[in-house]
Amino acid sequence: MTKQLQIRRVLLLLTLLGVAYAGLGYRLVDLQVLRHTELEAKAQEYTVKQILRPPRRGDIVDSRGNVLATSVFVKTVCANPSVLGNHQALVARTIAPILKLNEAEVYQKLQPRITLNPSTGLHVTNRYVRLREKVAPETWLQISNAMSQLKFVPDESRLTKSQQAFYRDLRKTGVFTELMDDQLRVYPNQELAAHVLGFVGKNLNDTNNVPGNETIGRAGIEQTMEDKLAGRAGWRVMGVDNRRREVVAHRTQDVEPRDGFKVVLTIDSVLQHILETELAKGKEKHSPTSITGVIIQPRTGKVLAMATLPTFDPNSVGKINDTHRNRVISERMEPGSTFKIVTVSGALNEGIVKMTDVIDCERGKFAFAGRTLHDAHGGHGLLTVANIISKSSNIGSAKIGIKLTEARLYDYMKRYGFGEVTGIPLPYEQAGTVARVDKWSKVSIAQIPMGHGVDVTRLQMVMAMAALANEGMLMKPMLVEKLEGSDGQTIAQYKPEPLRQVVSEATARQMIAALKSAVSTNGTAEKAVVGGYDVAGKTGTAQKIERGTYSQDKFISSFIGFFPADNPELCISIVLDEPKGQYYGGLTAAPVFHEVAERAANYLNIKPDGKAAEMANAPGGPIESTDTRTTRVVAQRTTSNP
Repeated sequence: MTKQLQIRRVLLLLTLLGVAYAGLGYRLVDLQVLRHTELEAKAQEYTVKQILRPPRRGDIVDSRGNVLATSVFVKTVCANPSVLGNHQALVARTIAPILKLNEAEVYQKLQPRITLNPSTGLHVTNRYVRLREKVAPETWLQISNAMSQLKFVPDESRLTKSQQAFYRDLRKTGVFTELMDDQLRVYPNQELAAHVLGFVGKNLNDTNNVPGNETIGRAGIEQTMEDKLAGRAGWRVMGVDNRRREVVAHRTQDVEPRDGFKVVLTIDSVLQHILETELAKGKEKHSPTSITGVIIQPRTGKVLAMATLPTFDPNSVGKINDTHRNRVISERMEPGSTFKIVTVSGALNEGIVKMTDVIDCERGKFAFAGRTLHDAHGGHGLLTVANIISKSSNIGSAKIGIKLTEARLYDYMKRYGFGEVTGIPLPYEQAGTVARVDKWSKVSIAQIPMGHGVDVTRLQMVMAMAALANEGMLMKPMLVEKLEGSDGQTIAQYKPEPLRQVVSEATARQMIAALKSAVSTNGTAEKAVVGGYDVAGKTGTAQKIERGTYSQDKFISSFIGFFPADNPELCISIVLDEPKGQYYGGLTAAPVFHEVAERAANYLNIKPDGKAAEMANAPGGPIESTDTRTTRVVAQRTTSNP
């Protein structure tokens, strides 16, 4: 071998070694630098596990602490068909009754399914099938115990070790639960206060399937207080072994979730039950398309009860439909004669009229701006302003409105809060419609004073009446009293919020005197009388508008009243939409008011007042109530003023 040949071989060897080292160096650079992030993530995927820890959704309770909505942790029960061998029938027979499922359907789900894994090209048996969601922990415990006691052969001790291991694995892993528990929202009183509470549903914006975000509030307080009820998720980062089991020593992060706050409402469950019960009776008697009721505490604006029928059970919502709509705030209506309190109180407050002034009500027909206005029940002749309220004269109200003038009537409508939302913490509230004066027709100044040509919500109307009961001060409706943490500490305390003095205290007192006469044998609301109490209130009967014209046979009937009239504790609104047969508010809504007020007074132990009290205490004339119809509500309670 020549020296030259030896040199060539050495050079070739060095070249090969150089290429090898260069390739190795590139590979190292590729792994350690270029693909470092990707490979580190893959390594962590096999050695590190992160678990999100969902918070518990906060409870919703009434003003006395009774639970109206709560969350319980539940499990999703699954099965691994690949470890069941040929024992599907026995497993199905064991667990189907506990899960309350059809045995044949469970058997079919437990059958192994062999499919091709496209990434590996191998045929695999399914290892995961869901059997039932939202299973209570105690139910899962029954399943675990039943599976652990399964017997497959008479004497397993005589089997081989591998066979014994197979049966142990079957009992332990054949049926299992998902790692993260779900939450089930529970409403213990079913339909009670459903439109206030709302319901929860799937989070349609959660594309990452983050635990704890599966459900969000979709209506009512559940929706508006979502950020307070939902809480904040925690997480845990931990090391795992090759079987994905946690190595506690390698736990690097462990952040506790912050549970949602408890929302304490102003609602009183007993008053809510009273209201819903009496509304149901009114619905059965008069067959309206809907009937609503609200109970307000005038001096604070607290909503003590609010209901709409037909209603729904938030435990089983199903498809969203018309029954989920809270008509108290989301439906606009022409108020009819209840709106006369705005016209008359405004004119009194401006000094344009006095209660003793006499107005000619034209015997029931009044021509104005090319239209003829009418009074019900044959009409009236000369009436004082006070009697215009008690007799509910449309013509008298129209003439007072004309005296008040368009600009000032519009101003009082806005002062009372019409044309803007009340700000109650519930979704989908409507503002109603109060057109600017320059949009009014020539006849508007005569129609609006009697409650036509303006649309309002039921809540706006009852808050306006409550303002008169509260010495002329309009309050913001209050539905949430406070928020509490999981330790019972108060996080936020809400207080009554006065908005503005709509009319003077003197005007409010004059209006109360006139409204008391409306609830008497001389007024339109005789059936609203409550024994032992002076009641002030106003009826309303408005024709519904269909395709731009007033219907001749469809009406909205209402009564709004408060008592004791001179020291009001409660203001109650009852509204029926399209009652059948009798349709005047004094004949439909007023009797429902009477029943609600009588039961509420008994429950709250409201003291009789004024002349009514004297009659109640007269010999042979005491008025007693032995109402026992509130026992359905979940908790016993003492009686006291709200």
